[in-house]
Amino acid sequence: MIEFYPFIIEAIQIVIVLLFAPLFVGWVRMLKCWFQGRTSAGLFQPYRDILKLFHKDVILAENASWIFRFTPYLVFGVTVLAGGIIPIIFLNLPFATVADVIAIAALFAIVRFFTALAGMDIGTAFGGMGSSREMMIGSLAEPAMLMAIFTVSLISQTTSLSNMADVLIHKEFILRPSMAFALLAFVLISIAETGRIPVDNPATHLELTMIHEAMILEYSGRHLALIEWAGMIKLFLFTTIGIASFFPWGISTSVNLINISAGIIFLILKMGFLGIGLILIETGLAKMRIFRVPEFLGSAFLLSTLGMLSYFILE
Repeated sequence: MIEFYPFIIEAIQIVIVLLFAPLFVGWVRMLKCWFQGRTSAGLFQPYRDILKLFHKDVILAENASWIFRFTPYLVFGVTVLAGGIIPIIFLNLPFATVADVIAIAALFAIVRFFTALAGMDIGTAFGGMGSSREMMIGSLAEPAMLMAIFTVSLISQTTSLSNMADVLIHKEFILRPSMAFALLAFVLISIAETGRIPVDNPATHLELTMIHEAMILEYSGRHLALIEWAGMIKLFLFTTIGIASFFPWGISTSVNLINISAGIIFLILKMGFLGIGLILIETGLAKMRIFRVPEFLGSAFLLSTLGMLSYFILE
């Protein structure tokens, strides 16, 4: 029975990804309401939103192709698959051995590609506008993300996220300038990739500012529920990638019930603090113009490049 433990933990982690992602979004929304002096809808409102959408009928345009119908299931499935690869509560996951950070970035690129195709499939002006903006942001964010993660991989001499976290856990803690630059770059990239302020505002449907929302305006019912749930999971996963890459302490390294339970507790504490940090950023900044986004992501790429250069110069 012992050899099946990693697969049981893998299943537990996927369940955690599915259930904790809406909870984290509810925590972020509740904090934002508190910081802005508004009444919150509650910590569990995202669950109610998803259930409500699943009970609604699907309305499809007459010219919707198989791409439009297939995209919600692909987006949700690929996002959950990425959640099974990232070490969240346990390092030596069975799925983690078959993919590294490059493959994880490729999975998110697949999600972006099909979402952009679905946005253009119906032929509406908003869908095409949102798809073009999304692909522009992706073309700038993905190289910066890989550069930031590669800076961490230089320290551990591997691109496997589990091995990177394992090296950082067992290695002597040192304040490295390269890690600081990479962390700042990753924060900027995560904000852009998950569509948070100042790059995008997930709570608005203003025609001139929306990016991700423009691509999914034509979805309804269970299709919209799957896409919204996948978006929540993506925010959760980018946060856990940052934890595994820069703050892996607390992730279990052994198949032990106590260690796994401790890993879940540490995850909850880290996500709570990171939610506060995210809201401090969002409440302190305003939504920027779309033409300023390349400068924003260019700064992230510059920081990640400085992190890599400082590694070779100082270490």
